[in-house]
Amino acid sequence: MSAIAEPHAGTDDRLARRNAFVLAAAQALAGANSAVVFGTAGLVGTMLAPDPALATVPVSTFVLGLWIGTLPVGAIAKRFGRLAAFEVGTLFGLVAGLLCGAAVIYAAFPLFCVGTLSGGLYAAAHQSYRFAAADTASDAFKPKAVSWVLAGGVMAGVFGPQLIIATKDMLPQYAFAASYLAQAVVAVVAALVLLLVRFPPPPSAEASRRAGTGRPLVVIFRQPRLITAVVCGLASYASMNLMMTAAPVAMVACNHSVTDAALGLQWHVMAMYAPSFVTGSLIGRFGTGRVIAAGLALTAAAGAVGWAGTSLAHFWTALILLGVGWNFAFVGATALVTVCHTPAERNKVQAVNDFFVFGAMAVGSFSSGAMLARHGWPLVNEVVLGAVLATVVLLAWIAVAGRLRVASDG
Repeated sequence: MSAIAEPHAGTDDRLARRNAFVLAAAQALAGANSAVVFGTAGLVGTMLAPDPALATVPVSTFVLGLWIGTLPVGAIAKRFGRLAAFEVGTLFGLVAGLLCGAAVIYAAFPLFCVGTLSGGLYAAAHQSYRFAAADTASDAFKPKAVSWVLAGGVMAGVFGPQLIIATKDMLPQYAFAASYLAQAVVAVVAALVLLLVRFPPPPSAEASRRAGTGRPLVVIFRQPRLITAVVCGLASYASMNLMMTAAPVAMVACNHSVTDAALGLQWHVMAMYAPSFVTGSLIGRFGTGRVIAAGLALTAAAGAVGWAGTSLAHFWTALILLGVGWNFAFVGATALVTVCHTPAERNKVQAVNDFFVFGAMAVGSFSSGAMLARHGWPLVNEVVLGAVLATVVLLAWIAVAGRLRVASDG
């Protein structure tokens, strides 16, 4: 088996560093596409939806696309290679921008939801950039490779909201239509950047037959550390998405401006990705468990600050804490997943992990609009606090059960 395809500890990581850098640039562009959806879809939904409770449905259909796209992305990557899966994703990004722009112009709410669904399919592809960065990395470099790719979101955190601000009134009679058309152009640029990545070639049919498919999924997902990784990834992403989806609509409802909401989203996205420059090093120094625990604690702090008030400072502070908490918990969970499978099991384990994570995210997202419209912003924060508490209890139970199993085996 080639060194490029399956590096080990001590392998020269020059290729992995190069790939991580290119994937970080692609992540910046793809993340900007997502930022446009999250920053505007709730507001556009308010204008187009027949019922205020449906205002965040376009964001939820985006998350639905993200969820249902995870398994096909894994299957395409396994059969045709990572690049094929990622380029198919950018095609959906292009379609998303064109459909959403047309939907705003024609005031077609169902078409807008189809467009954001397509954007979610794009997101399913670029969410796996973090795993692709680990493909050519040694075990020691994997956490840094993952965090470097997510660090590309720093540029997305600046570029996406600024793209909204620069284009939202470009077609005055169709608010945000130009933002979505610009998003389509950004997806094309991302497709070109991805051509610079040197992915390992997909295995031949004979090589795949010899390697097999590894252990059954039911056996793989019995590992306590993999269960921990999935639960932490699920909790961090679902909580983050719930608050981020509701925040722009809640800010406008609390008499803050659209620009304030966009800037709040900008600070949030930057807080999501800026810590990635150091998260890998923190994991190496303090361990994955402590970094994940810090992320969950910061997520709980975000819920507490958001519950405490509705001033601009409360919203922005909550969104910043939420972003940093997500980063620590999600990067830690991702790094943990990469050491829980063999090379033959890689694509299926990563795809199923994301299917679980983004499935929970979709459930939370679909409930956010009705929750916000009928019960208000405080309940959103209370749910986040409850989710973190439930996660801590579940992880404690997993830890105790694991120790009891070891003791009984001894």
